[in-house]
Amino acid sequence: MLFYLYLQIEINTLVIHNTNIINFSFTMNKTELVQAIAEKANLNKVQAKAALDATIEAVEGALNKGDKVALIGFGTFQVVKKDAREGINPATKAKIKIPAKKVVKFKAGADLATKVNAKKK
Repeated sequence: MLFYLYLQIEINTLVIHNTNIINFSFTMNKTELVQAIAEKANLNKVQAKAALDATIEAVEGALNKGDKVALIGFGTFQVVKKDAREGINPATKAKIKIPAKKVVKFKAGADLATKVNAKKK
């Protein structure tokens, strides 16, 4: 018997696809990240927020200059140019022009990929 249950509890989402499989999905927001940094680095929340904000500003600044940001083991951020292209409006099926733009690309490092794919005991 296959059934679906969607239950939203604050930031945690419980999705049951069938009686054998249960998937939990969590999203960490900035406040929770600051809390985690504070605990792991033995900082207060104000110091942790300042450190996170400084890190984000440094990454943004480097990307705005066209530089890559490589955090060995974690991953690499870089700006990639997307060419203009033709698309289709799904509502009207009319052809539309999608302008060229720059997007930020993140590629996970080997250590992060290994940790994400590690089987939990």
